Amino acid sequence: MSADTPPISLFPVADPAALPADLAERYADVQERSGFLPNVFAALAWRPEEARAFFAMHDALMDKDTPGLSNGERELIVVATSAANDCAYCVVAHGAIARIRTRDPLLADLVAVDWRKAPLDERMHTVLDVAVRLATDPAAVTAADLGRLRAAGLSDDDVWDVGAITAFFALSNRLAHFAAIPPNPEFHLLGRLPRER
Repeated sequence: MSADTPPISLFPVADPAALPADLAERYADVQERSGFLPNVFAALAWRPEEARAFFAMHDALMDKDTPGLSNGERELIVVATSAANDCAYCVVAHGAIARIRTRDPLLADLVAVDWRKAPLDERMHTVLDVAVRLATDPAAVTAADLGRLRAAGLSDDDVWDVGAITAFFALSNRLAHFAAIPPNPEFHLLGRLPRER
């Protein structure tokens, strides 16, 4: 790490060689698939039980594609709510994942800047309206908002996922702020240009 490179976290960063076997395996897989280890992985590793719980919740919410919420749309929820929470790490990292999962090199940036003007269908505008309000003013979200999500075509499971994704990433946003975790430079370019074969 050079003097110009910010630390990965304001808290201890675990020695990769000393990680428990299950985390070491997961981290190696992520690094092999993406070509780098996301800083949030390194930042969470010093508390292995919490890292395991974090990634289990992440996978349960984000690694699925349902008729009401594709995995790309799930990432757009993260981008919009993280932007509302001023979380650079999650906007940059999940913006990259959203670009890949939506196969759109511009949409995540537009959602991050102002989701209300992004070229989304009415269903996703409703989803992001409710999600961003839940992220910033949770008491303002009522049963009527859940009804709007159902009327937009989301199942009860999808409606729950909107709330759970928003809540989970509110935790992630706050931890990233608290530990001052910077986004990896590699995230900035992912999904912007066609991948070389």
